[in-house]
Amino acid sequence: MFAINIVAQEVSEKGDVYPKGSELVVGAIAFGVFFFFLWRWVVPRFNAVLSERRANIQGQLESAEQTRRQAEGELAEYRKQLASARGDANRIIEEARETAEQFRRDIQAKAEEESRNIVARAQDEIRAERDRVFNELRAQVADIAVTLAGRVVGAELDTKSHARLIDDYIEQVASGPNGQG
Repeated sequence: MFAINIVAQEVSEKGDVYPKGSELVVGAIAFGVFFFFLWRWVVPRFNAVLSERRANIQGQLESAEQTRRQAEGELAEYRKQLASARGDANRIIEEARETAEQFRRDIQAKAEEESRNIVARAQDEIRAERDRVFNELRAQVADIAVTLAGRVVGAELDTKSHARLIDDYIEQVASGPNGQG
């Protein structure tokens, strides 16, 4: 504020706001020299700095674009590998299912074979037990029949001949009318 008051006071004392001609010429020459200095040394350096900066930014943009393309390529490769891995996983799962199904069929076939063998052994054991019991009963029936016949007749009977006679009778009864026991 103080500076404005001083300038206003000088203008009011002199009454002239316009510069003198010599001051105007000296000012124009000084401005020309200053402009020449700027144009000759400062502007080229400024332009060089701007060009260098522009080239640096362009290089960074190109590098970023190249990095982006490389990343897209790697992403595509990753996706391809992921799809391949999924395909492999699905194939492995399918193979495991097939293996499990084959294993189940093998176990089922073995179990069926084993159950048939168990049933066959049980049937053989039942036949053997039936034959053993039948033979025991035959012997006991023959002994009882001879003993009873001896008591009825009151005399000692020949055990072997009567046993043979009783066995023949049991065979006839066991074979039945259709030939089955």
